[in-house]
Amino acid sequence: MRIHLTSIFVDDQRAALAFYTDVLGFVTCRDVPLGTDAWLTVVSPDSPDGPELLLEPSGHPAVKPYRDALVADGIPLAQFVVDDLDAEYRRLVERGVVFTQPPVDVGEGMVAVFDDTCGNLIQLYAAKPSSSD
Repeated sequence: MRIHLTSIFVDDQRAALAFYTDVLGFVTCRDVPLGTDAWLTVVSPDSPDGPELLLEPSGHPAVKPYRDALVADGIPLAQFVVDDLDAEYRRLVERGVVFTQPPVDVGEGMVAVFDDTCGNLIQLYAAKPSSSD
């Protein structure tokens, strides 16, 4: 068993696509029209055959209170792994990304949290390099 697709709710699919591709650097995988919405997924350019992230329309009535509660409590809806958190943090800040939590040491790794402009908090995680004696 493996994860092939996961989703995040977004307020506006086209704005989310622009943020996730132009700002974060993901690439569009699928863009299939479905009425007023689309089956719209992005993937990491480092893993084009890897897991897809579905930019899911947030129209269901349960989505707003759920996301509002997560944001109010500072809980990220999704987590992405990066190799160098400090470098990624600087790159994204230069692109205008607003972080709600700058990089912080959490023991075995470093985390930071940003606002994806689409209604979600996203956590970045980087494992600390293992030390060899």
